[in-house]
Amino acid sequence: MSAVSGEQVRPVAVGEEETSGALSRGKRWRKRYGLAAAGATIVAIWVFIAIFAPLISPYDPTAVDVTQRLLAPSWKHWLGTDVLGRDVFSRLLYGTQVSLTASFVVVILGAAIGTILGGTAAYAGGRIEQLIMRLTDLVLCFPPIILALAIAAALGIGTMNTIIAMLVVWWPKFARLAHSLVLVQRSQEYVEAAKSMGLKHKRILLRHIIPNAVGPLIVLITLDLGNAIMTFAGLSFLGLGVVPPTPEWGSMVAEGRELVQQWWVATFPGIAILTIVLGFNFLGDGVRDWLDPRSANR
Repeated sequence: MSAVSGEQVRPVAVGEEETSGALSRGKRWRKRYGLAAAGATIVAIWVFIAIFAPLISPYDPTAVDVTQRLLAPSWKHWLGTDVLGRDVFSRLLYGTQVSLTASFVVVILGAAIGTILGGTAAYAGGRIEQLIMRLTDLVLCFPPIILALAIAAALGIGTMNTIIAMLVVWWPKFARLAHSLVLVQRSQEYVEAAKSMGLKHKRILLRHIIPNAVGPLIVLITLDLGNAIMTFAGLSFLGLGVVPPTPEWGSMVAEGRELVQQWWVATFPGIAILTIVLGFNFLGDGVRDWLDPRSANR
């Protein structure tokens, strides 16, 4: 009998190969979409809070009780109370409704207006393009927060006035992006085929060109939601947002900016702004990677 020398190679079972492959795919998925999943979870939690704030809130967010003013966080008031004795936790929950609603309205309307104007300018060309794009450049010449601040001050305090002021400065970025995307799509063969079939220009633009250029617009919308929340909170911090005593994160931070020892009044609304903005940024990065086929090989 001859002896077999050397190490013996153990055959790999089919189940082990499947497990190894699943682990490898899971690792790649976490590397590519882990932050996006975390961002989506954060956003989902805040949306849930905004919807069910009246059921979750333990106190009336506008109820004043000066005998309970500036109490530190405790089992009775989880996040403490403010200078008027209002429960910070309850005001934080209700403030979610205002911040999220305002940001969604501004970004969605701004995206719709900017996309239609930018797409129309790119597709029509000529004087229409010059008129729309020069107006876009005119608005973009001013710093957005400064222009929004001036418009909000002119219109007066109030949630609706603040949303209008933000809309004025929000649509140009979408118009500029839509203009460049439609310029690329306009030269494609499917547009020439649609023209040869006798389709109207409006139908070609809205049903064919814009849907094929919608990917980058979706990414910009997702990322811009966090920017809209910060801008709205900034205007409220300066006293041009909601009308008191409506709870809103920016105004809550403003109320506690000078209360150094009572840190909880401004800290927790600031943390809320930080988390929701990070959530939208993580989600936007994930949406960008998902819509970009080239990122699958990275």
